[in-house]
Amino acid sequence: MKKLTSNPPEPLMDSGSFDANNPRLRDPHHPDPISHIFTILPDIDTPTLLSHACETLASLSVLTTEMACELSGTQRSLALSIQQLALVGELLVNRALDNLDPPPAATQH
Repeated sequence: MKKLTSNPPEPLMDSGSFDANNPRLRDPHHPDPISHIFTILPDIDTPTLLSHACETLASLSVLTTEMACELSGTQRSLALSIQQLALVGELLVNRALDNLDPPPAATQH
């Protein structure tokens, strides 16, 4: 028995084409029809945004590590590369957080 599903949304732009009729391309301030499903409120402070970004990257790192354990060969290498990029992103975000609110200096004896 065939599973009936609705047609998936068409990609806004594929790598080999340019759609001049796309409202987003005509006016960059026009929101994407898909992107307003998940909205970040404009008044959220930078440290909060960076904290959530860091947690998201940490989760991505864990997910890709778990996935890599199930793979082998080039697929495993690709998953571990993604994990490493997530880890580097997490380090960068953590440094940005430290720059915004430096941790207290360690007491020297």
